[in-house]
Amino acid sequence: MHPSEIRTRAIALYDRFTHEGRDRRRFMRELTLLAGSAAAAETLLAAIAANPAAAAIVAEDDKRLKAGMVQWDSAPGRAMRAYVVDPAAGPGKAVVVVIHENRGLTPHIRDIARRVALAGYTAVGVDLLAPDGGTPADEDKGREMIGKLDIAVTTRDAQSAFTRFAADRKAGVVGFCWGGAMVDRLAVAGAHNLAAAVSYYGPAPAPEEAAKVKVPLMLQLAGLDSRVAQTAHPFAEALKAAGKPVIVHDYPGVHHAFNNDSSAERYNADAAKLAWDRTIAFFDRLLNG
Repeated sequence: MHPSEIRTRAIALYDRFTHEGRDRRRFMRELTLLAGSAAAAETLLAAIAANPAAAAIVAEDDKRLKAGMVQWDSAPGRAMRAYVVDPAAGPGKAVVVVIHENRGLTPHIRDIARRVALAGYTAVGVDLLAPDGGTPADEDKGREMIGKLDIAVTTRDAQSAFTRFAADRKAGVVGFCWGGAMVDRLAVAGAHNLAAAVSYYGPAPAPEEAAKVKVPLMLQLAGLDSRVAQTAHPFAEALKAAGKPVIVHDYPGVHHAFNNDSSAERYNADAAKLAWDRTIAFFDRLLNG
């Protein structure tokens, strides 16, 4: 089997493991058979999975920014927290809430928040696992915790970030994978001063929900991501049919999580840059008026 085919099949296996709740032992057996040995499987997995120790694009101590953790209650006794980043010169022109993947508020998502702040916004990297003790260091544990969330309650937690940080400013939201799906839910449910939403490769709601969407939506989709495509494309068509403002960008030949530079095998630098430029231009157009 050609190495590129092994890589593609391995990424598909990993996607099913991380998004469909497959048993880890079964996943490793299948990956070992595919790779040819346990050692080769471990090497392949290390290149596919996100690496928490990967170098950040924007350093934590970047002098152009001010960052810190902020806490509030989304409901009485329900503690929330977020990694909030502002330009060093002062609060951003608008707020952009950043919603994490299915592992929680990881170093990579904090890095994304810093990139948002460098574009001139107040970035709010919300930790939607905060009410359950916060994002754990163990990513498998993080996925397990995400899988147990009550989505209706978690949506209200996400909405509370807009009430807390965008009381008097326009707000946007961007999310990735599980967070991309949450972006779609917020576009349907609405949030305080929410004016623009960008979903990266997030499974979409049922097409029947499209008529309820309250804000302009941009969908960033990976061409090789058939799992997400089977929901995202029908949702996009329903949005168009309902007369809702939607922009769909499909990046051919790239995998799910192509924006995640901490995953060597899935990251695609060209697609990630193009998608990011489009994301910031979308926010600049809709949040600065």
